[in-house]
Amino acid sequence: MKYMMFVCTDGEPDTDTAPEPDIDVWVAENDAAGRRLQGSVLAPKSAATTVRVRNGQLLVADGPFTETKEVIVGFDLLECADLDEAIEVARTHPMARGGRLEIRPLADFEQ
Repeated sequence: MKYMMFVCTDGEPDTDTAPEPDIDVWVAENDAAGRRLQGSVLAPKSAATTVRVRNGQLLVADGPFTETKEVIVGFDLLECADLDEAIEVARTHPMARGGRLEIRPLADFEQ
């Protein structure tokens, strides 16, 4: 099953003083295991553009669509057997300590 994992900042990061996992190691391990299909860091939120159409009129705004302290800074597309495996993959991601990870299954319209 495919899962989108949004990598986000968090106003309350972990205070553990142990070294954080290395992101390059995490990427290499999950790529080699076939669990990470794609991923990338995003440009800063200042580069975001929000697009809407209301009453047939195009509305374009600079910046992200919400005003929050937390920001999506990257993503990973995962291929996992189930949610438990996806949670385990997220648990080992360095941003699990310094930020937060949102895991969401891709919709399956074939069912």
